[in-house]
Amino acid sequence: MAKVVARTGNEAMAEAMRQINPDVVAAYPITPATEIVMIFAKYVADGLVDTNYVAVESEHSAMSACVGAAAAGARVMTGTSSQGLALMYEILPIAAALRLPIVLSDVNRALSGPINIHCDHSDTMAARDFGWLQIFSENSQEAYDGLIQAVRIAEDPRVHLPAMVTTDGFIISHCLDKIELLEDSEVKEFIGPERKAPNSLLNLEKPVSIGLLDLQDYYFEHRLPVAEAMRGAKKVILEVADEFAKKFGRKYGLCEAYKLEDAEHVVVALGSTCGTAKVVVDELRSKGVRAGLLKIRVFRPFPGEEIAAALAKAKTVAVLDRSDSWSAQGGQVFTEVRSVMFDLPVKPKIINFIYGLGGREIDQGQIRQVYDCLQKVEKQPLVQYLGVRE
Repeated sequence: MAKVVARTGNEAMAEAMRQINPDVVAAYPITPATEIVMIFAKYVADGLVDTNYVAVESEHSAMSACVGAAAAGARVMTGTSSQGLALMYEILPIAAALRLPIVLSDVNRALSGPINIHCDHSDTMAARDFGWLQIFSENSQEAYDGLIQAVRIAEDPRVHLPAMVTTDGFIISHCLDKIELLEDSEVKEFIGPERKAPNSLLNLEKPVSIGLLDLQDYYFEHRLPVAEAMRGAKKVILEVADEFAKKFGRKYGLCEAYKLEDAEHVVVALGSTCGTAKVVVDELRSKGVRAGLLKIRVFRPFPGEEIAAALAKAKTVAVLDRSDSWSAQGGQVFTEVRSVMFDLPVKPKIINFIYGLGGREIDQGQIRQVYDCLQKVEKQPLVQYLGVRE
């Protein structure tokens, strides 16, 4: 029987990892993700899991050890943040190319510099094209549920790609939230038995080589399957979400539409900001403003068709980015959303707000400001920086 408890985002993710009981966790602590692996290390020390915990000297080594363990057929997890994720960047696309279903908890934190330990999405966004599934969480419950689902999705033979589940640093990772925990047996049954790798380094009857040099003769052909798996992952994500909903009553999709049926002015966002935006939508609705919110939960694979369909009837759209692409064309979410709207016969006016860099607060007043701008959108610049002192 599920129980309701108070947990921080980090505690929720560590609890999910305990219930998943992976074969190997290799990690190096970094703020604000340190608690996840610290709590999990205590589970190992107390004999609550059977996991081989590998304490390494850097995040580069952590992901390298994860690759080796996953290639041997183990169920593998890790956690990191910001510069730690950046130190893994060399290895992340290797994990994807080798089709290794590693699951990573990333606590979103600003990339340096200047040095900053607080939330924005620049770390995850910089890794968006490395072949990893990316699932964003609005709160601790979504982080807990998302991590459990990520194991099933990543290990599905139709996918076999690594996955990262993210939370907003300190906003979710260190704040208490009420969540519903599943029973250990329910999690074990849902994720399924031990992972069976199609080609294991430890299979002496069928020896394989992994990580070989792959030049122009075959490199292209070996990259295409990653793209095909990413495209096919959407179906698997939805299948796993449907099964989760039937068993446990919590429904997830690629996106979440909040009061979009007749919305004229729509905000698109990811992560914890969506909870604040929902409050503003309700307030504006009570005043007769037809406001709505589209929350993107899965950023990779990018749900382009679903986003275009959800926004097709809107008059104006504001995309909120908690990171900047430095392209002078707006943030990463904005450029991708704008791209998928291109073929619509009638397009809403789309503008971009970059906000919250380095943990800068976003409040209801700033989100109201966004909706105000949407109601006079013709006078607005394409890209604005929300909440910056100028």
